[in-house]
Amino acid sequence: MRARHVGIVLAALLLAPAGAHAGAQVEEALSASVQNSLHRAVSDFPAPRLMFATEGEGRAWLADMASRLVKKMPDWPTRRDFLITVQYEASRAGLDPQLVLGLIEYESNFRKFAVSGAGARGYMQVMPFWVNNIGNADQDLFHLRTNLRYGCTVLRYYLGRENGDYFRALGRYNGSLGQADYPTHVIGLMLSKWRWDPPKESAASAGPATAAVGASAAK
Repeated sequence: MRARHVGIVLAALLLAPAGAHAGAQVEEALSASVQNSLHRAVSDFPAPRLMFATEGEGRAWLADMASRLVKKMPDWPTRRDFLITVQYEASRAGLDPQLVLGLIEYESNFRKFAVSGAGARGYMQVMPFWVNNIGNADQDLFHLRTNLRYGCTVLRYYLGRENGDYFRALGRYNGSLGQADYPTHVIGLMLSKWRWDPPKESAASAGPATAAVGASAAK
């Protein structure tokens, strides 16, 4: 996200969607190298775990996020597994987990089996063509880990295409590139509802995506 967008983003802090606002990624031709790279990214499924500098920091994050999500996911094991998977998959892809939580809230309102009018599926509203293009036919986009793996991989791919511009990458993810509404709301949700500041002693260990989004939003 670049400085010229910050005023728009901050204006969204008081806005919170009542339901899902899913769009649709646009299917585009992929080069063989990109296709192979994305295929590798969605094919490896090690057990998810919290990825923090210290175990205490991970416990603090999980407890805080779980308390915020309890109304959407009352069942503790479901909520715990969801949050651990979000944090792991986002971190694995080099994304800020707080941004991914904002995206999920706006895309599906935390509904596992959400389906948009365009056919996007699951928490992160992934279009089925991604499975055909970079995955395997037996991968189910309604499965928690599969959906988050694809969603984070696709968002990371768009972020690379846009040279680190989160505003434009989010627009691509929603199929609304060049329009302010979607990225403004997603980043606004991240800042107003899902922002999390790690303890000072571990702040220096924040990943590159966390630093990039946080620094841009703070300007």
